[in-house]
Amino acid sequence: MQTEKVIEYIVSWLKDYAINSKTDGFVLGISGGIDSAVVSTLCAKTGLPTLCVELPIHQAPNQVSRGREHIQFLKDNFSNVRNTEVNLTSVFEEFKKEVPQTEDDSFLDLSLANTRARLRMTTLYYFAGLHRYLVAGTGNKIEDFGVGFYTKYGDGGVDLSPIADLMKSEVYKLGETLNIPDSIMKAAPTDGLFGDSRSDEDQLGASYDELEWAMKMTEAGKSSSDFKGREKTVFEIYTRLNRANKHKMVPIPVCEIPKELL
Repeated sequence: MQTEKVIEYIVSWLKDYAINSKTDGFVLGISGGIDSAVVSTLCAKTGLPTLCVELPIHQAPNQVSRGREHIQFLKDNFSNVRNTEVNLTSVFEEFKKEVPQTEDDSFLDLSLANTRARLRMTTLYYFAGLHRYLVAGTGNKIEDFGVGFYTKYGDGGVDLSPIADLMKSEVYKLGETLNIPDSIMKAAPTDGLFGDSRSDEDQLGASYDELEWAMKMTEAGKSSSDFKGREKTVFEIYTRLNRANKHKMVPIPVCEIPKELL
C-alpha cells in the first residue's frame, strides 16, 4: 500500500465531501483505539474544524487516558482541533432504570452494550446539528463489510466512512505514518461496550489478521472444506459472523408494492 498517497487521497476526499455538502467540519468520538485515532487525524489534516468528543460510559481508565493522550497530540499539531467531554454514565444508568429488565443475561448484556453505542451516536449528532458538522465514521473494512462488528445505528450511524475500504492492518499502517501514539498502536483492540476488559478478539473468536485472511479467501471463492485445523475454524467463524450480520451491510428492506396494486 502506498501509505502516504492513501492518506493524501482520504484527506482530499474528506475535504471535498465537506465542501460539496456545504458543511463546516467534522465531529467524531474518541475511544482510545486505533480507528478513531486515525480518522480524527485524517479529519484534522483537512484544515477544517474537527471536534473530538470523549463519550465515557463506565469507561476503563486506560481507554480514557489513551483517548486524552491522542487528543492532546492532535491539539499540539493542529490548530483546527477542539475537544469536549460528555460523560454519559448517568444517562445510561437512568435509561436502565426506566426500561424493563430480563432474566436472560446474554440478551440483556448485548442490548445494553448496543445502547451505549446508540447514546454516543445521538450525542455526536447533537454536536453535528449545532455546528453544521459531519459525523465521521471510524469503521474499517473487516468490521463494516466482513464480520459486521459494529452497532446498527450506533457507531454505524455516521455521515461518511473514510477508512471503510481499508483492512484493520492497513489502518495500523496509516497510524504509523501519522505518528499515532504508541499507547494506541500497541493496545489490544476493544469496543469498550461491556464495561470489562474483553477484547475484540475475545468477542469474535479470532484476531483481525485471521479474519482478514478469511475475508480474502471468501472473495477468492474458497469454502470451509478447503481448510483444516485453525484455518478451518477461523474460516467458519468468519462465515458465521458475515451471515449473521449481513443485515447491517445491505440497504433496509423495502416492501415494494406491485404496480398493478397501485
